[in-house]
Amino acid sequence: MAPPEPELKDKAEQADQAAKAFSDLYYEYFDKKRHAIKNLYHDSANLIWNGRAVSGKDAIVKFLEELPTSYTNLSSLDSQPVTESAFEGQTTVVVSTFGLVKYQDNKTQSFYQTFILSSQANVWKIVSDNYRFLEASSGAGT
Repeated sequence: MAPPEPELKDKAEQADQAAKAFSDLYYEYFDKKRHAIKNLYHDSANLIWNGRAVSGKDAIVKFLEELPTSYTNLSSLDSQPVTESAFEGQTTVVVSTFGLVKYQDNKTQSFYQTFILSSQANVWKIVSDNYRFLEASSGAGT
């Protein structure tokens, strides 16, 4: 197997760095400064929250601000660069996270979240956000 091309390796490293910095900021805002989260979304972003679709930055921010206060603990983080042809020549990264979240007066739940980030004027913006709670399985083989 041939080693990865230097350009692909650079893009993968850029995606890893972007994912780490972005996720640190996103979950800090989500847990502690939810009013500031609007700065992370593109104007025409889309959110799917446990099957509920919300479109547009303002509607997403309103939805998120109505959620109870939270504490998030990430267990894993992954990122992948996306070909520039997919998003009109913009640098784009897919970021996947998995962890535990505790909302005020609720039990701790596992969740996963997938973001598509696009770099606009050297600032990462969320263009797509998919959040899903993981439900406990009722048993193996059922």
